[in-house]
Amino acid sequence: MANKKPKQNKPKTGLARCLELASNKKGLVFLSAILSSLAAIASFVPYIAVYFIISSILKVYPNLELLDMSKVMNYGWIALAGIIANILLYFLAIFSSHMAAFGTLYELKLHFAEHITKIPLGYHLTIGSGRLRKIMDENIESIEGFIAHQFPDFVASVTAPIVMVIILLAIDWRFGIASLVGIVLAFVVQFSGFGSGAMKENMGKYQIALEDMNNASVEYVRGMPVVKAFNQTASSFARLEHAIKEYTEWVLKFSLGWQNYMPAFTTIINNIYLVIVPVGILLGANAQDYKSFTMTFIFYLLFVPAIAGILNKIMYISESFMQIDGNVARMDEIFNIPVLPQTTSPKKTQKDDVVFDNVSFTYTGKKEEMAIENVSFKANQGQITAIVGLSGGGKSTIANLISRFWDVTEGSVKIGGVDIRDISEKDLMNHVSFVFQDIFLFKQSILDNIRMGNPNATEEQVIEAAKAAQCHEFISKLPNGYKTVFGTKGIHLSGGERQRIAIARAIIKDSPIIVLDEATAFSDPENEYLIQKAFEKLMQNKTVIIIAHRLSTIRNADKIIVMEKGHLVEEGKHNELVAAGGRYSQMWNHYTEAVDWKISGKAV
Repeated sequence: MANKKPKQNKPKTGLARCLELASNKKGLVFLSAILSSLAAIASFVPYIAVYFIISSILKVYPNLELLDMSKVMNYGWIALAGIIANILLYFLAIFSSHMAAFGTLYELKLHFAEHITKIPLGYHLTIGSGRLRKIMDENIESIEGFIAHQFPDFVASVTAPIVMVIILLAIDWRFGIASLVGIVLAFVVQFSGFGSGAMKENMGKYQIALEDMNNASVEYVRGMPVVKAFNQTASSFARLEHAIKEYTEWVLKFSLGWQNYMPAFTTIINNIYLVIVPVGILLGANAQDYKSFTMTFIFYLLFVPAIAGILNKIMYISESFMQIDGNVARMDEIFNIPVLPQTTSPKKTQKDDVVFDNVSFTYTGKKEEMAIENVSFKANQGQITAIVGLSGGGKSTIANLISRFWDVTEGSVKIGGVDIRDISEKDLMNHVSFVFQDIFLFKQSILDNIRMGNPNATEEQVIEAAKAAQCHEFISKLPNGYKTVFGTKGIHLSGGERQRIAIARAIIKDSPIIVLDEATAFSDPENEYLIQKAFEKLMQNKTVIIIAHRLSTIRNADKIIVMEKGHLVEEGKHNELVAAGGRYSQMWNHYTEAVDWKISGKAV
């Protein structure tokens, strides 16, 4: 007999997923549900009290002097008590749900922020900052709003119709059935709209279009200098224009999808009395006890308008359910991205050499789209290893694999003979320092920005590192020196200045392995020379890997590796490679020609 495959649990969505996220606050959530149900029940008390008041009046009519005013007043107090109980219970329900929602939001945002730090860096590049911002600021925030507001309303919207149906059928089943005809018809119209596949599809595509527009907007704002420089407008920025049009298209489709359902639903729930009146006329013509019939008829005419409020709340909740389904799905797309696996038995490395052993890697997961393929080399401890090549050759990919921003597809990257997948994340990060092309400075003091390399560093150590990175002089000229907050009051730094602060971070971290990806790309010739001299002094006995386009910066490297189209094509010292007349020699010739190039008015 074949073994049965274990049944896989279907991922939770919508309400079930929200309650799962709020599981640590389930006591408050449960309390909110009870209080909301009691509030819904209390909301019907005034109608029952009014029914008995009408009954008391009609029983003695027209001899109103026989009316028991004390009983009528008691019913009045009961009606008032019902109103107060409804308000108080609902307030307590909302208070409880808000306490649960805020606690859940706090934990969820921390969990989300922690998760995105553990997924491969490539996902940050492909997802886009605009989409991640929307998920954290809007999608996750909507979960808080759903637990705080929509959940208590959902419980009330479930309880209220049950109580309402009981009352409608208990007073007079004939009027009750007539009322239910209108209610059922309204429900049919409502769920025809919400339950249609087209509506769900439109909501999903609307969410995607909104995320794309956020991404495009962020990119447009970041590229504003280019837009201004070339006298472009938003409409000429193709991606943003397309994203806005896509968003507009799906907003209109989603909104216009209700053009028939909404008017029909609103018309029905606000005019159920049109069903009650004909039934009342037919029943009244044959009524034996006219006073009793009149009392019941008046009660239903008074009670039926309340049905509209109840059903409107249900429609509002139904729309919220459809939105929260999409919001939770967007959030879980990120949570479902697998984190880089961490070893349960971390190993310590004794040496600081870096070895690529037949490494292949693809960003897309497709073997025919390898970024690098079968790359093997060794960066010896205490030496400088330079990696050069044309754009797209795989240089930066090698730098990212050393830091384990991604895991290799095939082969292994080793430090001191230990596969980096067998080194704990903390040890690996302490072992390697990075300076990349794109430098990000936080909106805090220059001192703290440099100190990120070593949070325990003293101010004197920070200044020493800044001097070694050739940035002490310009920092000293800032309004508050090292205490100057970057990005405030017009305080901005040039590309080269930011680059040198990043180098100071790496210097103060004092890791045995240093990866420099275009570390001197924004330096002028004078500072480039000074930085190179600083590197020679401060990086002794360290494993240095330099990714460079500017070949003059790596002439003295102990080893130069030449990459082309993802393959290692040459390896050796500068003089050896130039003499070999291969790919590096061609690059060097082109580089020296470019250095000697002079501006002229003649076309080439």
